[in-house]
Amino acid sequence: MNAFATRRQALFGGLCLCCLPTLGRAAESFSTDEVAPGIFIRRGPDAEATPENNDAIANIGFIVGRDGVLVTESGGSLADGQWLRAEIAKRTDKPIKYVMLTHVHPDHVFGAAAFKADNPTFVGHASLRGALDARGEFYRKRLADLLGEERAGTVVYPTMEVKDGAEIDLGDRRLKLTAHGTAHTNCDLSMIDSGSGLLFPADLLFVGRIPSLDGSLIGWLKEIERLKGMGAASAVPGHGPTRVEFAPAINDLARYLTTMRDETRKAVAADTPIETAVQSVAQGEKDKWALFDTYNGRNVTQAYQELEWE
Repeated sequence: MNAFATRRQALFGGLCLCCLPTLGRAAESFSTDEVAPGIFIRRGPDAEATPENNDAIANIGFIVGRDGVLVTESGGSLADGQWLRAEIAKRTDKPIKYVMLTHVHPDHVFGAAAFKADNPTFVGHASLRGALDARGEFYRKRLADLLGEERAGTVVYPTMEVKDGAEIDLGDRRLKLTAHGTAHTNCDLSMIDSGSGLLFPADLLFVGRIPSLDGSLIGWLKEIERLKGMGAASAVPGHGPTRVEFAPAINDLARYLTTMRDETRKAVAADTPIETAVQSVAQGEKDKWALFDTYNGRNVTQAYQELEWE
């Protein structure tokens, strides 16, 4: 990856750090839903980060097992992670044994520093370390500039790296982990809980909020088929309601990405300039997704640069 591509991805991948305002008070209205026995999820709003939401825009939560707790997502800042840690303390005094780092984007990993004192195993994709090496310090500096050093958090690296698949045992329930090929990012990690049958696809599944493409459009469509093959009836998406029926939700995502693929290919074949394509591709999806105007153009740019070399 060249320096320009790395910087472009850092600027446009997932959370738009350049649009983040100064962090203010924590969002007192946040709470967790018990989406299945022992599984608690907080919905992130379909919005960009604001002083009111504390950069807490992703769905985050935790799973309580017989022997300890697994954090499903750590949050978007140290302050967000601290909020989640306090929520866990309200529910259980069991040790926090695992913290999932599902991919490189800041709204999912910068809360991890709040859990360092618990000495958990930080779990990530085998490619996450490289992604954090390429982007993590840039993200941290941008957060520190905007939120203050004391609230931004620090880069936390995985201490357990998943290359293909792995299992985590919480005593009375097992989590089956899958490392995905390049899709939403190049380091997407999903899991299925044996106790509830719930799938946790992280940002491989967006519901209601427009997906952000920071990896491979073709790869994401392939990984959608892989997710379908896992047989889950319900899922906890990375963004959207805290629990959804998997089939209709993943079909909505696949429709958007397929439209993006097909219309971008037509634009490339017609030698349509990329500046024109961003104004026309996938516009039929506009009323179906929150934040469409914020992210669709970036998605088209990413897709165009991928598909013009097919």
